[in-house]
Amino acid sequence: MNASDDTLTYVYAATPLTAQLRDAVRDLRGIYGHPVRFLTAEPTAGVRRPSPPIAFATSRVPGHDFNESALKTHFEDLEWLEDVARAHHDVVQALSTHTTVLPLRMATVYQDDDRAGQALVEQYDAFAERLSQLTGHTEFGVKIYLAPTTAPPGADGTAGDADTGGATTPGKAYLQRRKAQHHAQEAVYGQAQRAAESVEAIAARYASQRVRHPTQRGALTGPAENVLNDAYLVPDAYAQQFRAAVEGAAGVFDGVSVEVTGPWAPYSFAMPPQVRQDPAAGQEAGP
Repeated sequence: MNASDDTLTYVYAATPLTAQLRDAVRDLRGIYGHPVRFLTAEPTAGVRRPSPPIAFATSRVPGHDFNESALKTHFEDLEWLEDVARAHHDVVQALSTHTTVLPLRMATVYQDDDRAGQALVEQYDAFAERLSQLTGHTEFGVKIYLAPTTAPPGADGTAGDADTGGATTPGKAYLQRRKAQHHAQEAVYGQAQRAAESVEAIAARYASQRVRHPTQRGALTGPAENVLNDAYLVPDAYAQQFRAAVEGAAGVFDGVSVEVTGPWAPYSFAMPPQVRQDPAAGQEAGP
């Protein structure tokens, strides 16, 4: 059934569809509180599909907010982006508590269900292969932060100059501060490097895949500096051991904090959904 002229089909994720999943998320709501529906597609004639079938988790969204021109404007609106990203994430996470889920990028929209179904057919085998690889796995994030470094006491020269017996000149005191700060920063970066090596050694024992994301900046990190932002795909059987091992290693490095987040749906390990651009529908865009 096609969406009406003033709505578009928004796709959250691809997932194996069972009767149990339908029942479990019967009341699930997505963006703007619209109900989440499952969209299946008829396979190409003569082609066998796995059971259970793969479906798109979708909802209808207003075209005036999700067409191409509207999205260009909304992507400058941080409050709108945050609300949509949260709703998208909530749907994906709700699905992931019941089944393996392949998240699609935020703002993947189609003109109607027929167009979305066509995309599902075109990518069905790729989705099926990736879902089989993700089954029984969960994503964890590991971030390493540095605390702000300061010069040690007395590095400003106020304690006097032992060589001359007098106060250090302003210029010399400035150079001493800079040198001390540089040494302190080098020491902390060395600790961060050792922390990263420790995390990688732990991950080699438990995780099956890793993705290295760009480090975060600004309001996302506050005064601390983010120097590592990795995601790991961990078999469910090892999830607790992985978290405990990483957190246990975190406390031995001075000036460095290690943060473990998750479990999450495998956003970082979802295959780029080579979704065919639908000019009439809007666009596919990343978060």
